[in-house]
Amino acid sequence: MHAHTGAWVAEDLRARIAAGRLVAGQKLSEQALADMLRVSRNTLREAFTTLAGESIVTRIPNRGVFVAQPDASDVREIYAVRRIIEPAAVLWSTPDAGQLAGLEQIVAGAAGAREANNIAAMADANQALHEAIIALAGSRSLAQLTARLLAQMRLIFHAMATAPDFHSHYVNRNIELVACIRRGHRETAAAMLRDYLDTAEAELLGHMQNTP
Repeated sequence: MHAHTGAWVAEDLRARIAAGRLVAGQKLSEQALADMLRVSRNTLREAFTTLAGESIVTRIPNRGVFVAQPDASDVREIYAVRRIIEPAAVLWSTPDAGQLAGLEQIVAGAAGAREANNIAAMADANQALHEAIIALAGSRSLAQLTARLLAQMRLIFHAMATAPDFHSHYVNRNIELVACIRRGHRETAAAMLRDYLDTAEAELLGHMQNTP
């Protein structure tokens, strides 16, 4: 992809949001980003239009462009999509040795991050695990959808900054899920993942409801 297209800029900004380098509510300076990415402001605006259509950024008249702050309806929509594609990726894929090792490496890293009380690293590992799970399907279209979902999920997780134990108690669930996939128990793993997503959605919605 050419480095001076709006699509390339949108992909770059999406990745920065997914990695937590741009956070919910942050104002995006056209001039600063255009200079950093070495693109024109018109190209940057094309990227903003793309990301606004994905609900990743928000345009506010007379104020500028901001990284989106997802609300409860966004959480429900994202988890509705995730409940369809992630269990299906587990159920219908046959991971090879490299993919299994990759999943195990991610959850081992999450466990280490929990021991170090490194919340950011636990969040990173969680993102990486779900990206790897969807990648089991071997679909480029799903990979592109995953990039958008991960950016939106990172924004949702940003809202959980006041609940530092949110990620920690999913570490064991992730370890158990990967062990189940390793054993080839795909139906059980898919059911575990659906329950996992239901629990996470309920916890996120409850937190949003109780946060002023």
